[in-house]
Amino acid sequence: MSMLKHEWRLLMRSRLTVAALLLLLVLTALAVGAGIAQVRTEAATIARLTAMHDTAASTARDPTHGGDAGYVAYYTFFPTWQSPSAASFLAAGMRDVSPYVLRVRALALQSQLHDGETLNPEVTVLGRFDLAFVLTYLAPLFVIALLHDLVSDERQSGRLRLLLTLPGPVAALWWRRAALRYLALFACVAMPVIVGSGVQGLPLPAVAEVLTVVAAYLAFWVGLALIVGARPWRAATHAIALMGVWAVLTLVLPGLANLASSRAAPVGQGVDLTLTQREHINAAWDRPRDETMQAFFQTHPQWSATAALPEKFHWKWYFAFHQLGDEAVAADAQAYRDGLLTRQTWSEHLGWVLPGVAVQVALQRLAETDLRAQLAYQDRVTAFHDRLRAFYYPFVFNDVRFTRHDVARLPRFGEPVDTPLALSTVDAPGVEVGRNDAKNAATADVPGWARVAASGLLMLLLGGLAIRRVRLD
Repeated sequence: MSMLKHEWRLLMRSRLTVAALLLLLVLTALAVGAGIAQVRTEAATIARLTAMHDTAASTARDPTHGGDAGYVAYYTFFPTWQSPSAASFLAAGMRDVSPYVLRVRALALQSQLHDGETLNPEVTVLGRFDLAFVLTYLAPLFVIALLHDLVSDERQSGRLRLLLTLPGPVAALWWRRAALRYLALFACVAMPVIVGSGVQGLPLPAVAEVLTVVAAYLAFWVGLALIVGARPWRAATHAIALMGVWAVLTLVLPGLANLASSRAAPVGQGVDLTLTQREHINAAWDRPRDETMQAFFQTHPQWSATAALPEKFHWKWYFAFHQLGDEAVAADAQAYRDGLLTRQTWSEHLGWVLPGVAVQVALQRLAETDLRAQLAYQDRVTAFHDRLRAFYYPFVFNDVRFTRHDVARLPRFGEPVDTPLALSTVDAPGVEVGRNDAKNAATADVPGWARVAASGLLMLLLGGLAIRRVRLD
């Protein structure tokens, strides 16, 4: 214990070390605080939009539109939303580029799903300043700053020869110093995370999972610093080598892997689906109406016995060709989803060799801000849209008058409850569960934190073996 105290005093005597630890603590606290602020902003936005919808519905002069259900279906928008989970403050993930609130109505769905894509190139390039960013990109730099000269400083000052002649394994000295620096770095990241988790009400198992990711990722870089530091180089050379490895592991290789996955599994954007669908829908205006209805009745025979179309416009023809527009791009939509999931699977497998990628995947999965969570939200919107059509079609196709009593029966969007940390598919009353939810929730058989832990332990073991072989030259 006295040796640890002595090493701790030596460590704290370095003003640069203390400044570096304080800076990491401040950066992590800012990232956690910014994440919590963003979560509250999103929650307030969802609450405000939902309240606006209710207010608009209650103050409308004639929500029945004179009893014409077609008008009601056309003009009535319904809010849908993906509430932030308790862990969303950890990683913004796709919530920066994909909408978490959508207003939908009973028209063609695909265009409504993808019209709201907020693909901001500037945001995509810079990324969100959240815990995932600080841990993945900045924390390794602090590890390098504190451990790159662990051995070389002793060599350059001439004390290494004396240390090697002392009785007992000298590796214990390096381990002691490395462990103290590791614990100090871990504390600087963990303390803001624990405070933020308490503020957000994150359950203890989830907090433990986050701290495991933090500890394992820092262990990876500590082990790597020990491996490089064991080489008989100067301190500056150690720092340059470690910075090079950092650039390769966190910037170069993930970028190349992303490029490779893009070429191996090319995926367009949702707006492409929107354009294709609109072409089908616009073409319907020039197509004979009976031809459209016969095509619709082939897949929806339950409405084939309704009255024939009148000479003038009728809503059932309008809604029929909108639904045919959805069905025309159904295969493209499924291919789009499959392509995105393929890329996600690639990223999860890539985490075995690139711990930075594993950290991003693990935190985004825990925060429910990854692709799978986004697709699950789209599935819930799709299920809700199916309910809208099922509600309106009996009115439209049977020419039933829409009354004020029917306004109260309009479907309402709901979310799964009590599922803040997992994509639960448990049904709740009024909750839409998409047909692809099970597939979306089917993550890889190994959790993300396990990949980070495996790489961290392996690198720490290799670092320990390397530091045992430190020699004078």
